[in-house]
Amino acid sequence: MKRLLGILMGVVLVVSALRAQAELTIEISQGSDNPTTIAVVPFAWQGAGAAPEDLASVVDGDLARSGQFVPVARTDMLGRPSTEAEVFYRDWRSINTEYLLIGRVSLAGQLRVDYELFDVLRQTKILSGYEAGAVSDARMLAHRVADAVYEKLTGVPGAFATRLVYISGTRVPGGKDTSRLTMSDSDGARPIVLLETKEPLLAPTWSPDGKNIAYVSFESGRPAIYRQELATGRRQQLTNFQGINSAPAWSPDGRTMAMVLSKDGNPDIYLMDLATKQLKRIISHYAIDTEPAWMPDGQSLLFTSDRGGKPQIYRYALGSGKIDRVTYEGTYNARARVSQDGRSVVMVHQVDGRFHIALLDLVTNRMQILTSTELDESPSIAPNGSMVLYATKYAERGILAAVSVDGGAKFRLPAREGDVREPAWSPYLSR
Repeated sequence: MKRLLGILMGVVLVVSALRAQAELTIEISQGSDNPTTIAVVPFAWQGAGAAPEDLASVVDGDLARSGQFVPVARTDMLGRPSTEAEVFYRDWRSINTEYLLIGRVSLAGQLRVDYELFDVLRQTKILSGYEAGAVSDARMLAHRVADAVYEKLTGVPGAFATRLVYISGTRVPGGKDTSRLTMSDSDGARPIVLLETKEPLLAPTWSPDGKNIAYVSFESGRPAIYRQELATGRRQQLTNFQGINSAPAWSPDGRTMAMVLSKDGNPDIYLMDLATKQLKRIISHYAIDTEPAWMPDGQSLLFTSDRGGKPQIYRYALGSGKIDRVTYEGTYNARARVSQDGRSVVMVHQVDGRFHIALLDLVTNRMQILTSTELDESPSIAPNGSMVLYATKYAERGILAAVSVDGGAKFRLPAREGDVREPAWSPYLSR
């Protein structure tokens, strides 16, 4: 009960879009077994002066971070081809390279990245294409190239050209701590501070179209739910009732928001029609019900409740109002987040007093513990279902970390300064 109340009222100790220096760093701690070897050759720059960005390095980093690839070190490359005519397969076979990616970057109004992917063993080109956009979006173009390569070689769409939001905090000796709502690329680069405040911020979440963020802010003196448009920075306060206003969650069609309110006494789950702001209480119980999460079809929600004595995950069917318990393994399961295909749920799962991130297969009912650290929380799953981002503790600091859904690949994203927590991975973003 105490921890579930802490989930509801926990305090983290970030209004224009201000650009900050790189805030998160990447530390790969574990890769998958038998990863694929790929050489990402530095892309040739076809323009005046220096290239605006080392785009091949961005692609290289994306593929390495997935855990499924081991990029060839540049110092081991026997050549630097930028066209198919310059590719000599024997050079790449001699250093045990399975795939080769080459590219060319040019600037004529827009930045353009042309790329070609080769199967070294079969000595054939298997993919070619290009990405174009503003110079300021150079890194995003590279992420899209990595997405295309990842999908070609794994059969799963890539999720590198997505973004993260998270809460970061800075301690102020002798003063009040600062909280920031920050957005970055999926690798932590290009952070933008969306909101900075001396009051706590909680529970950021993405709209399904990736154009808005909802979150909880204490700036009015008590928790209130806000939505913020990313393109303009325009903010709208959705709730400011007495008591708890927490855990906003957009429906898959973007028209409705589930949330937890205690305005009528007990923390219950409500739905808000975002067009009319009308509220409807859908789950009411003397126990604590919190952390709603929509199933992808929009017909049901998962939520955390201690109505059985300990926090567990339940499902509420919107059509019938029927409530079924989902988790039975262990005495504590909370903060459910659902994969896009609706088959898997990630959650915080307690084992021997330690809180880990676990994945539950809703078809087989098999629970798999993905992490081994002691205080893991706030899981968020990538839109392609391949990785889970979460908050944890490392070296006495709050950091973000990620693990593949098979538990094989892991990396950390510690902040250069302060603590970070409450991550949320964006949906696929429109170009």
